[in-house]
Amino acid sequence: MRLIDFLDKGASLGAEAPCLVMHERSLSYRQVQAHSYKVGRALARDGVRPGDKVAILSSNDPISFACVFAISRAGAVWTPINPRNEAAENQEILDAFDCSCLFYQKAYAPLVERIRGSLPKLKTVVCIDGEDGAVPSLERWSAGLEDTPWSAEPNDDLAMIVGTGGTTGRPKGVMLTGRNLETMSALTLMGYPFPRGEPPVYLALPPLTHAAGVLCFPLLCLGAKIVIMPHADLPEFLALISEHQVTHTFLPPTVIYMLLAKPDLEKANLGSLECFWYGAAPMSAEKLEEAIKRIGPVMAQLFGQSEAPMFISMMAPADHFRADGTIAKEKLASAGRISPLVTAAIMDDGGNLLAPGERGEIVVRSSLVMAGYYKNEEATREVSRFGWHHTGDVGYLDDDGFLFIVDRAKDMIITGGFNVYSSEVEQTLMQHPQVQDCAIVGLPDDKWGERVTAVLLLKPGATVDPDEVKAFVKARIGSVKSPKQVEIWPDLPRSKVGKVLKKEIRSKLLAAS
Repeated sequence: MRLIDFLDKGASLGAEAPCLVMHERSLSYRQVQAHSYKVGRALARDGVRPGDKVAILSSNDPISFACVFAISRAGAVWTPINPRNEAAENQEILDAFDCSCLFYQKAYAPLVERIRGSLPKLKTVVCIDGEDGAVPSLERWSAGLEDTPWSAEPNDDLAMIVGTGGTTGRPKGVMLTGRNLETMSALTLMGYPFPRGEPPVYLALPPLTHAAGVLCFPLLCLGAKIVIMPHADLPEFLALISEHQVTHTFLPPTVIYMLLAKPDLEKANLGSLECFWYGAAPMSAEKLEEAIKRIGPVMAQLFGQSEAPMFISMMAPADHFRADGTIAKEKLASAGRISPLVTAAIMDDGGNLLAPGERGEIVVRSSLVMAGYYKNEEATREVSRFGWHHTGDVGYLDDDGFLFIVDRAKDMIITGGFNVYSSEVEQTLMQHPQVQDCAIVGLPDDKWGERVTAVLLLKPGATVDPDEVKAFVKARIGSVKSPKQVEIWPDLPRSKVGKVLKKEIRSKLLAAS
């Protein structure tokens, strides 16, 4: 399927139904289709050919997201650009991925001005929401063109290129095809609950450039209403669930922790929710149990990565419970079962597949897996060793087929000759009643080689004794895994999608030592 096929399928179920909604603005499926025809024609008029790369630089916005479908109509390839990136990183992405056209919101005009002169491949620049000097507005740029059905034939199945790894060198471009997104959509619709009779309502708070945006595609197939939040605002998030009778939403664990820290959470009207996805980072089993009790039996895990989007494994709401209806606490630390259209295994460094219970790298085979990295054959070969896609995550499968992610391979700490997986220590720390969030990193140590170091974000108004924290962990998982150093910070550095940045934490700790 092309990206426009998801939109057109939803339109076939009700063209006048609301499609993209934000505040008082609502675009119907017919209006989003018309937009895609008109803007798609404008792209073709300005020389954008099938297979060309077209970028969008925008915060969450209905018109900006509608442009994704215009790009697909023109047979071009969508390249989402995160506005929270540094200017140099976005310049690198636009250049490395050969982008010939850029749509941007006026709020990011200064960023575009800084980098545009260094991007000779960028031939067409359009401001989505107004005139920007010599740069035309989207409305003026596409004026006079028909908004009736039209589509260019694509060169191949490439649908989008997602940037990854820009902080550790030249960014890699994950090439996702229509087949990848079709597989992802099939898994979504197979594995999670959806209301019968009425279309679902999906609330998108995180950036649409990432998982929250990709999740829109399977929901559009069902004629869903997509309610878009331009900024992260948890009180508004709760209010919108009630106002729009939201059935589906997604948040990363760190934002869910912030939600759970709100004492008035129980006052919110969340009865319409059927599926509350969490993912993008491991979630504390302790916090997950709290979420099930306070938000409802609707929590639904997803585990994937840019290279195999969203659903390597899945854990539907029902999988969080035993047959007798009690919470399956023994499974809450897992990433669920391997998805139906995915084959996954655990592999050692020599390419040997391991038995249940043995730890190694999680590897995957599926039509979910990307076509490769854009113009980077070496990186593609490296991640495809032994005929499997290598996730870079360390984990194991239990006897029931549940996948447990132990750590990112690069985050494993070797202390006193023992392997310590940071996520195991973090899961233990999250059981502490005063801890809201945390990170475990390894620092150089003359005695231990690396010392396990904990950085804590406490709940509002909480205090804690570092020695008591060490004893708390030691009593539960032993002295080897207990932190040798405990730091308490007012906040933790995070990525654009809320992931804790351990590299920054480690650098800050090293600079202070």
